[in-house]
Parts: sequence; structure tokens; C-alpha cells
Amino acid sequence: MDIRRSLSNHSGARRSPHEVLRRLAERITPQTQPQDPVRELEERVADLLGKPRALFFPSGTMAQQTALRVHSERTGRRAFAGHPQSHMHVWENQGYSAVHGLRFHPAGDRHELLTLDDLKAVGEPLAAIVIELPQRDIGGQLPAFADLAAQTRWARDNGAAAHCDGARFWEAQTGYDATPAEIADLFDTVYVSLYKGLEGVRGAVLAGDAETIEHAAVWRRRLGGAIVDAWPLAAIALMGMDENLPRMAEFKAHAQALAAAINADGFAHTTPEVPVTPVFHVHLPMSREAAQQAAQNLLEDAGIKLFLYARSNPDPRRCSFEVSVGVSALEFTPREVAELIRGLPSRA
Repeated sequence: MDIRRSLSNHSGARRSPHEVLRRLAERITPQTQPQDPVRELEERVADLLGKPRALFFPSGTMAQQTALRVHSERTGRRAFAGHPQSHMHVWENQGYSAVHGLRFHPAGDRHELLTLDDLKAVGEPLAAIVIELPQRDIGGQLPAFADLAAQTRWARDNGAAAHCDGARFWEAQTGYDATPAEIADLFDTVYVSLYKGLEGVRGAVLAGDAETIEHAAVWRRRLGGAIVDAWPLAAIALMGMDENLPRMAEFKAHAQALAAAINADGFAHTTPEVPVTPVFHVHLPMSREAAQQAAQNLLEDAGIKLFLYARSNPDPRRCSFEVSVGVSALEFTPREVAELIRGLPSRA
């Protein structure tokens, strides 16, 4: 089924493969060598994050597991801690355990931001703490910069590494009065995605000190990630860095305008009420099944993909969905989004 318009930049954005290839051909010259785009990407990310080295990975799952494995081997510890809704725990089939034999400590309340007291309550010596910026599954929320600094400092004071799950790092930076390098400086390693806000095809980059990245390169090869023809993925990611990265503040402003319209309408409400990043959640007075059927009918009737999926709620009469504002979401006015949401019950 054709998606003519999409509110989520991860739900079949209207990117023509032919158009991507045309623009890629403009970027790749006859003098370009296969290793050039990958090297440029790694150097550019390392420079933006203020880290000595960076390494391309074909997936974020592999990059993060590699980071944790390296931190575990360097500390001699097998446990790490993070938010109960950590992406690695919820969405990746616990690969950290199945592949690497690591243990995860969910710290704190699953509906609230991780706190320093939550980390202190873990008890077991940790190889690393993992902090996701922003915390996607609770509405794209961010800890205060001072809290983030205290948590990462606590990790180092207790012999653990601090790792940033930066799948949406570029979006998260808009929520701080700090540069990407100033945020990354709090962490020993930082992973960034190449296909979410940057709208690349796939891939990730892991940044850190030279010794850690050299160790990570060994594990990348062991896990099958040292692909020799990564240049198309890197080149498309570089296009996203050129075009989308400068627009993150614009995406955040549009997210705030959408949320304001949704909240003013009164049918649904958002978390946070005022988004701190281009990511937020919309809470509906509908069951998950009804919301998903309504969204499917909207897609069939109008070609509009309103959300990826509805999230369940302890109250079965309610549900929520995620909005991640990117280029495609700019096509929707705040009033239109509020009206589409209000009209969902009539489409169920």
C-alpha cells in the first residue's frame, strides 16, 4: 500500500530509490575510492563528538553490544545498568546476554528518568552504565545536563564506563545548551545511528578513545561487521549529515507546535507536554486495537501513515503512539495533525 504522507520519519518516508541514487552519483566522483566515504564519515563523527576515533558498524545493535563487550573485558566485570526501557533490553532480544554473557540491571522506574540514586541502588560492581539520549520509550525525555554529568561521574568514580545510547543523539542535542562534543565528553563511548534522524539506509558509528575503538574493531570483525563495501551506506549517511543535521532545531520547533495543537484540542495529550526533543508521545482515549485499526483505515483512505504502531497502556481503554519529527513530518500543519488524531475514533 502506497504511503503518500507520513508523520513519522521512520515509516516509509517518501524517498525514491532512484532519487537517492541520482544524488549519490553526484556525490561520488570518478576519483572516489571505496574507502573514502567510510573514512570521511568516521572522521566527521569523531570530530563532531570530540572523540579521538570513530568506527563504522553495519547496525546499532552490533555497535552497542561491541561497546559493552569491550568495557566488560577492560574492567573484568560482566554487569551493566540502565533504564528499564533500555533499547538493548526491550528491543534487541537481550543480545548482550545471548551473545556476550552480560547481565543487565534495570535501574529505577520504567516510566521515569533514570536518577543517580537509582544507579547507587544497583549494588553489583558494573562494567558500564548505559544512558539513552533521549529516552525514547518514555516520550523522548532528557535528564538535566547536571544530572547527566553526575551520573557519568559516578560511573567513573566506581570503576565503570559511561556509554551513550545515542540512536537519536542528534535530536537529543537540541534539548541541551551544549554542543555535541560537550555532551559526548561526559561519556567514554557514544553510539550514533545513521538512519533515523539522518534518514540514511542503515548503519551506526561508535566513537571513543583510540584504545577502545581499536578493541572494538576486533569485535566488529568477530561479529561479521567488517564489511568491505560499506561505502554506499556511509555516503548516504553523509548526505543526511549535510542536509538533516542542520535542521534538528527546526524539527524540535515543529514537534513543539504539533504538541501544542494536540493538547489545545483536548481529545488527546502529549508526553512531555512541551517536547524537549523532536520526539514525543501522544496518548489517546482509545484501546490499542481500535487505534491501530483507525490508523490502518486512514492509510487506506487517504494514504497517510499517522504512526508506526500503538503502544499498550495499563488501562486497556487507552493507548499511545510515538511521533518522531523529521523532514516528512514538516508537511503536516499542527491543526491538521490535531484534527487527524481527533478523527481516529470515527475511523476505527
